[in-house]
Amino acid sequence: MKLHELSPAAGSTKDVKRVGRGHGSGWGKTAGKGHKGQNARSGGGVRPGFEGGQTSLMRRIPKRGFNNIFAAKPTAINVSDLEKFVEGTVVDTELLIAAGIVKKADNGIKVLGNGELTKKLTVKAAAFSASAKEKIEKAGGEAEVI
Repeated sequence: MKLHELSPAAGSTKDVKRVGRGHGSGWGKTAGKGHKGQNARSGGGVRPGFEGGQTSLMRRIPKRGFNNIFAAKPTAINVSDLEKFVEGTVVDTELLIAAGIVKKADNGIKVLGNGELTKKLTVKAAAFSASAKEKIEKAGGEAEVI
């Protein structure tokens, strides 16, 4: 295969709509922009979320409490996700990433209690919910905080 033989898959590309090329095309004269006004101008239009000067939705809805944008939120997984491992395995962050259960765990992993666990596993994580710890220990495993 040579470079000049490459072509995109059938149906994956469309021709660009050419506007402003005469009234016979159906997209002539104002080229689909209507008559004058802000949106007809070069660079015209308004920013996303702008409602013409009306108080925007973001400012109208009530807000409560405090959301710390710098808080380190751990990656959450469920007990049911651990079921895929072989009995007796030591499950840690590297193994979870290698198995494709999590993509990254910059702030550690928290194991939550959704689902069931039937295998005896040693699970090493940053945090466990009470129900997750109970289910792991009930299956004969060990929940280790790192």
